Amino acid sequence: MKNSIRISAFCIVLTFALSSCKKNLNDNLFNPDKLTEYKLENYGGTVDFRLNPDYAIPDSLVHVFPIYSKTESETDSVKIWAVYIGQIKKNSRGKEYIANDSVFVYFHGNKSHIDFYWQRAKLLAHTGGKLKFGVLMIDYRGYGMSEGKSTEETLYADAMAAVNWVKERGVKNQRYGIYGFSLGCAAATYVTYNMPNNYKPFCIALEAPFASVATLVNDGAGLNIDPLFFSTFKCDNNFRIKYIQQPFYWIHGKKDKFIPIETNGEVLFKNYTGTISEAERVEGAGHSDVPQTLGFTTYNQKLYSFTGRRK
Repeated sequence: MKNSIRISAFCIVLTFALSSCKKNLNDNLFNPDKLTEYKLENYGGTVDFRLNPDYAIPDSLVHVFPIYSKTESETDSVKIWAVYIGQIKKNSRGKEYIANDSVFVYFHGNKSHIDFYWQRAKLLAHTGGKLKFGVLMIDYRGYGMSEGKSTEETLYADAMAAVNWVKERGVKNQRYGIYGFSLGCAAATYVTYNMPNNYKPFCIALEAPFASVATLVNDGAGLNIDPLFFSTFKCDNNFRIKYIQQPFYWIHGKKDKFIPIETNGEVLFKNYTGTISEAERVEGAGHSDVPQTLGFTTYNQKLYSFTGRRK
């Protein structure tokens, strides 16, 4: 009788703990910081790295503006904020267009805001030479100055809104690439998988990707428990990568403890079924220091070399 009571009590405690874990994981998958203004180069907070003045962006090529995102279940659009590095011009009819030859749409990680990732966007803009690429970066809902609160559904809607902004400004499918970092890899695989065939990107690049939320749960829990006990999110990059045929560039730190390379990046790379792919396993790098460990010049050169391998 006493053993039965102990077992029942344990089950109650376990159920409560698992329910709490679900709430915590759902909440912590998105870890935003709010801002009242973007400071970009003048941001004084902690960042992963800072570039030297050779990577400076002229003010005339920095554009901060809102775009509007809406899920299928929403009636009204939600305002999210973006920054574009590059040339935005207007034609004779006053319609905006992007003058850069090629553009990266960049999806950042699960914490902070655009200011925190500004150095990464600047670095990406120098792929292949000084300011050769335009770069669009957004703050998901609840991040920075963006309205609302992020969920898996809104993450994907925000990502699609970003690519549509580029599309509406005359950028053809062979002129834009998708780049995701950490959580941003879920946004990157989603838009690449779901974009119509006549508007697929010329490549997808994933830095420190996770295979799925289920993989993250199994990595961290050490228990053979259904991941749905811990989170309602799926973010199944592992599924989507199987159906993505665009050239795939994967870069991951071999000492990444936040998203282990063996159970995430390696599995994702193995499941890619396209014909053009390249893996960069960075010795000595963890989760957030891949570019600086590889070396900024080498990082840009390798990525640029890969972008030339378009279908």
